[in-house]
Amino acid sequence: MFSDKRFHQYSLRNVPKDVLSGLIVGVIAIPLGMAFAIASGVKPEYGIYTTIIAGILISLLGGSKYQIGGPTGAFIPILFGIVMTYGYENLLIAGFLAGIMLLFMGIFKLGSLIKFIPRPVTIGFTTGIAITIFTGQIASFLGLTGIKKHEEFINNVKEIVINMNSINVYSILTAVICLAVILLTPKIAPKVPGPLIGLMVSTIIAALYFPNQVATIGTAYGEIPSTLPKLQIPDLSFEMIITLLKPALVIAMLGGIESLLSAVVADGMTNSKHNSNKELIGQGIANMITPLFGGIPATGAIARTATNIKNGAISPLSGIIHGVVVLLVLLFFAPFASYIPLASMAPILMVVAWNMSERRVFAHILKTKSTDSLVLVVTFLLTVFVNLTTAVEVGLVMAAVLFTKRMSDLMITAKALPNPMHKHAKVVAEMVSDSHDCPQISIYNVEGPLFFGAAQTFETSIMNTINYRPKILLLRMSRVPFMDTTGEANLASIVAHFSKNGIVIISGINEQPKNVLVSTGLYEVIGEEHFFEHTGDAIQFALSQLEQNKCLGCKHFVFKECKRLSASEVLDGSKQKLSATY
Repeated sequence: MFSDKRFHQYSLRNVPKDVLSGLIVGVIAIPLGMAFAIASGVKPEYGIYTTIIAGILISLLGGSKYQIGGPTGAFIPILFGIVMTYGYENLLIAGFLAGIMLLFMGIFKLGSLIKFIPRPVTIGFTTGIAITIFTGQIASFLGLTGIKKHEEFINNVKEIVINMNSINVYSILTAVICLAVILLTPKIAPKVPGPLIGLMVSTIIAALYFPNQVATIGTAYGEIPSTLPKLQIPDLSFEMIITLLKPALVIAMLGGIESLLSAVVADGMTNSKHNSNKELIGQGIANMITPLFGGIPATGAIARTATNIKNGAISPLSGIIHGVVVLLVLLFFAPFASYIPLASMAPILMVVAWNMSERRVFAHILKTKSTDSLVLVVTFLLTVFVNLTTAVEVGLVMAAVLFTKRMSDLMITAKALPNPMHKHAKVVAEMVSDSHDCPQISIYNVEGPLFFGAAQTFETSIMNTINYRPKILLLRMSRVPFMDTTGEANLASIVAHFSKNGIVIISGINEQPKNVLVSTGLYEVIGEEHFFEHTGDAIQFALSQLEQNKCLGCKHFVFKECKRLSASEVLDGSKQKLSATY
């Protein structure tokens, strides 16, 4: 273990810091693990199993020094939907398949691709998940009975409204006590875990002053066993794999995003750098092994990772100790968990939802009133009212389409001429007008990425603005940073059109577009001798071609009157004046 680069320069004097931070995070993780499991539609002990097994494996095998893994709030709507549709046993299989996907994502070094998911999409679905978690705890907070759980947000809200007549005052009192302790603890004792203290205080008060008046973990789920479950190999069939492939992919994608976001947050807090691909491998192995012991899918937990760092963690040892602490609590104190009121779990998850809502960032993006705002709102609404899968798919497609539109708007193809009135003048579009143009040489400034979203505009702009047949077409492409095969195809169409009666010259082409032209053979079709680094050299070449072919030009490219001159006059006037400044 200590050959791991994450333990570089680690010594025994660092162990106490890791032990302390691991102990604190482990204590915090216990109520969260149970709460996340209950909210996901499974028994609370499954959250404990996940915290122990996945927590240890993610710290042991991952790519971040400080990552704390386990069940998280982000998974709640996804897991609840899978449990409702396929059942708990098939959730374990979906989690196992997601682990395999994460493992291969890491092996094939796809960790860096996560950063290409637009921020409005991640903020949109994160805020949507927070709303879903928060509203999902209202029934437990109020102590409502007769509630039927649904996948759909609207139906769950209807259930709350329909059953409002079953409000339990004792549940509300218990929940309010827990919430008050959670909020006050950080102000009084910042290093003491508020959720655990709130859980303990509200449970003790409920047990002493109004016993049997509120639903508890014991009455709802039975007693929590004080041992880990036995290893169980999932019964995989081809049909079952196909059925659960989509849910597994959603788990894998969300798990990958959350874990790498958490690792990035840790990097920012510690000025360190995680290994994204190794982190995915660690996450994958953890999610493959955890379901074998009844655990639900896990990922990196941002809040617990931040707490780990703030309490002095030095290495992954703190994450391993956090899992061991939860294991010891399970072995020795599991029976006491049966007395915890469900109303005490509700404010814990509500606070989690509030903290993960990204409300400030959400409002900031909305204020921009841009296409990002549209993507944000659509992703958010679809997450709440449809499901996370649809929200992410639509959000990504919208972001891609709108990005393509913005990039295509950057493509400018403008006919240009040198300004002979200024010694160092550039070749500019302003010099071209109906009465000021050149019938022999057409020069175009091409700016922006030449890709599928802009390639047709590029070709059309050139074809539509040339109402005669110039002998030479000069394309200035120094401001084209990128070209794809669609852009190359449209350029090839232009070359084919002009090559019938003249030649195409290109100046200032960048390395990437040049490589595309070379690989497709268009570079050879145009001719290496027709590529120039500087526009001035290209103009000299063009003028020499006019002389060789006995073509006539217009002196100084000033065309109020298109005066036909001899080739020598063109060279004496235009060539001398133009080539000196480029």
